[in-house]
Amino acid sequence: MWNIPNSLTLSRIFMIPILVVVYLFDNHWSNMASAAIFALAAITDWFDGYLARKLSQSSSFGAFLDPVADKLMVSTALILLVFAQGQNLLIVISAIVIIGREITISALREWMAELGQRANVAVSMLGKVKTFAQMGSITLLLYQDNLFTLPIFMIGEVLLIVSAVLTIVSMFIYLKAAWKVMKNT
Repeated sequence: MWNIPNSLTLSRIFMIPILVVVYLFDNHWSNMASAAIFALAAITDWFDGYLARKLSQSSSFGAFLDPVADKLMVSTALILLVFAQGQNLLIVISAIVIIGREITISALREWMAELGQRANVAVSMLGKVKTFAQMGSITLLLYQDNLFTLPIFMIGEVLLIVSAVLTIVSMFIYLKAAWKVMKNT
């Protein structure tokens, strides 16, 4: 249970309170630091899965903990952004869509697993693209400041909308895949 991939996954969970404190500290460096913390968490998300496969250290504990850590980190960051940008409807609606989808698909996967049909709602390539867009957008939105003349926050907003659209599309793909089982129960 205590291997490198699982330790990286747990590190993401431990980064959550640090992210919250740093983001809410509201200092000239807090945007950059919170973006760096989130980006590090996103990198560990990719790296833990890679190492689990490469080192043959996949475990049922890791399979359970990895999506939990991802959802906790993403939901926390989105809630922080909604808190800070509460009047920005693009962020608010995108956050609602993303968090709502995550709850829906988590419940669907749990239910399908109880029926022995979890493979019908396994992670797809579209889900991986969605996650990449989501992690990139949140990192940029946390950073907020322009980089030279590059409008980082605006790019983050566009990527967040893209990830929200991909979130909806992937949710419908998962629901469609599960529909055959759902209508027969």
